Amino acid sequence: MSTFELIAQDIEEYCEEHSTPESGLLYRLNRQTHLETLNPRMASGQLQGLFLSFVSRMMRPKYILEIGTFTGYSAICLSEGLIPDGELHTIEINVEYEDRIRSYFAQAERRDQLHLHIGDAHTLLTTLNHCWDLVFIDADKEDYTDYYEAIVPKVKKGGFLLADNTLWNGKVTHEVSHNDKDTLAINDFNKHVQEDPRVRNLLLPFRDGIMMIEKL
Repeated sequence: MSTFELIAQDIEEYCEEHSTPESGLLYRLNRQTHLETLNPRMASGQLQGLFLSFVSRMMRPKYILEIGTFTGYSAICLSEGLIPDGELHTIEINVEYEDRIRSYFAQAERRDQLHLHIGDAHTLLTTLNHCWDLVFIDADKEDYTDYYEAIVPKVKKGGFLLADNTLWNGKVTHEVSHNDKDTLAINDFNKHVQEDPRVRNLLLPFRDGIMMIEKL
């Protein structure tokens, strides 16, 4: 492990110690995810979960869209800012996660406002026609730009999109191999957003990078 990684880990641990802890539900979800899934780091975790919750609470959205549910941690965090008649719709392609997701959604405070869709996002996005206030993209990296283009027209003016993993373990800052499709896709996505006159954007060096995008 490099000195930079050790420092970053120390900083993250310090931040966790000085941030509001997870709820009991989120703690159990996170622990089970780490014990029983192959890629537990895909779960948002305490700091990113709090960030998503803060954004949602500040916005007080009516309609939230998430692409890439995994085990449901981020969806529950995002739902915390929904207005009373609001809805969160989240899409997960892996049917093996469905029972786990639904079991935790059933325990969430806003359980009746959480709507899980199992299937391919490209298809499902054509059936979800709300005017989105807040969108979180955290799915297949090669499809980020396609998801973005499908969603932006459906985001209200002043609404926000958040895209996760936009630093991709720092690989975006190095020369990229032609067969590193994920890194190439993230670089293409970041460039696409940067050049899009429809939005204003901020790439945050937080966790694995979060691109914040405001629809103008």
